[in-house]
Amino acid sequence: QGFGRLGQGELEASNVNIVEEMVAMISGQRAYEINSKVIQTGDQMLQQTNNIR
Repeated sequence: QGFGRLGQGELEASNVNIVEEMVAMISGQRAYEINSKVIQTGDQMLQQTNNIR
């Protein structure tokens, strides 16, 4: 069966593309900030609507 090999002083290659992960993290952070502002704006609009009554 599939036996791996071990070599002294060798490094394992990473399976992660750090640039892609950083871009994804920044995109997620920006989406979170935008959604937060949408919720804040909706809350302000509801407060103003209640003040009209």
